[in-house]
Amino acid sequence: MWKVGKTSDPMPRNLRSFQERSDRGDRSSRLSILTRSFLVSLTSALIMLAIPDGHAASDRPDHIVIVVEENHGYNQILNSSNAPFIHLLATQGTVFSKYYAVSHPSEPNYLALFSGSTQDVHDDRIHVFNAPTLGGALQRAGLSFAGYAETGSPNSHNPWESFTESANVGRPFSQFPLGRFDSLPTVSFVVPNLYNDMHDGSIARGDRWLKDHLAGYMTWAKTHNSLLIVTFDEDDGQEGNHVLTVVVGDHVPAGENSTPTSHLSLIRTIENMYGLPALAESMSAPLMKFAPDQVDDSR
Repeated sequence: MWKVGKTSDPMPRNLRSFQERSDRGDRSSRLSILTRSFLVSLTSALIMLAIPDGHAASDRPDHIVIVVEENHGYNQILNSSNAPFIHLLATQGTVFSKYYAVSHPSEPNYLALFSGSTQDVHDDRIHVFNAPTLGGALQRAGLSFAGYAETGSPNSHNPWESFTESANVGRPFSQFPLGRFDSLPTVSFVVPNLYNDMHDGSIARGDRWLKDHLAGYMTWAKTHNSLLIVTFDEDDGQEGNHVLTVVVGDHVPAGENSTPTSHLSLIRTIENMYGLPALAESMSAPLMKFAPDQVDDSR
C-alpha cells in the first residue's frame, strides 16, 4: 500500500493538499477492491459449505420428489428379483447403505421426514400438531411444497394432514404433473396407496407402480437440475430399521454412500440446500452428501 512520506523538496501547500487527497482516494479505491474481493471469496466459501454435494447455489435442485414406500428392509429390496426398477435406480444414483428409519410404526417416520420430529407419536392414529414443517418453511422462504397422495393412502402416511400450518398443501396424486415436470413445486412428497407402496401389495406391484408413474420424472430430473429420492418409512422388524434410500438426478454420481444417516438426515439436508432453518431434532442430524464414497466410473 502506498504511503506519503516527507520530501526534501518544498511543495506548495495547495499541491501537497491535492497530493494527499489523491493518495487517500487511491488507498480508498484499493481498500474497496480488496474488500469486494474478500466478500466474494467469503460468499463463495459459505455457499460451498451450505450445499452438501459441493455445487454452487445455482445448482441447488430446482425440484425434489420424495417417494415413500412401506415396510421393507434394505436387503429385502436389494436382494429381491421382483424390484427391477428400484435396482435400476440403484445403478444410476447414490445408494445410502447405512440409512435407517427412526421409529415404529409408520406414522412417526413420516412425521420425522416432514417436521424433523416424531412429535412423540408411537401409533398410527390421527393427530394434529401446531408445529413448524418442511412445507411451511419452504413457503416462508418463497418456495413451494405439495404432498401428492394416491387415493386410499391413510392419514398416517400423509404427514401434512397432521399439521395446522400445512393443511392446504395436500393434492390427489391424479394432479401430479406427468409430462409437465417443470411445473412441480420445489419439494414434493409422493405417497402411493397401501397396495402400491408395498404395505399390502407385493414388492413387484410397488416396483411396477414406481416405474409406471416416476420413470419419466427420473429421466427428466437427470438433465433438469432435479432429484428423485426413493425411501422406505420403516422395515418389517427384521433388519433393525435399516431401509433402502436411493437418490437419482442431476449432479448425483452412481455408487454407494456408507455414511450413517436417517430420515432426520434427509430433512436436514433438504433444509440446508434451500437455506431453511433446521426443524426440531433435525438440527443435530448429520447431513447427507448426494454422492458415493467413491465414484464408480464402470457403472
